Amino acid sequence: MNNLENGIALLAIGMGFVLSFLCLLIIGMSIMSKVVQYLNKIFPEAVEEVTSTAKKVSSNIDEAIAVAIAAIMAKRN
Repeated sequence: MNNLENGIALLAIGMGFVLSFLCLLIIGMSIMSKVVQYLNKIFPEAVEEVTSTAKKVSSNIDEAIAVAIAAIMAKRN
């Protein structure tokens, strides 16, 4: 019975340490989030706009499907 009590005590201590570490981790992450939000207000990053022309992708997809179907048909025969 003594071993069971020691095991349960060790389990409770271990789980307590893990729980406290996770709580401290969550608190630390929330504090760092607030700090980073504050620093982003002070030092904003420049946002670059990317302009690109739209390409017609459907023909490439249609060709890829046709090649895949032809490969399957060739493999079956």
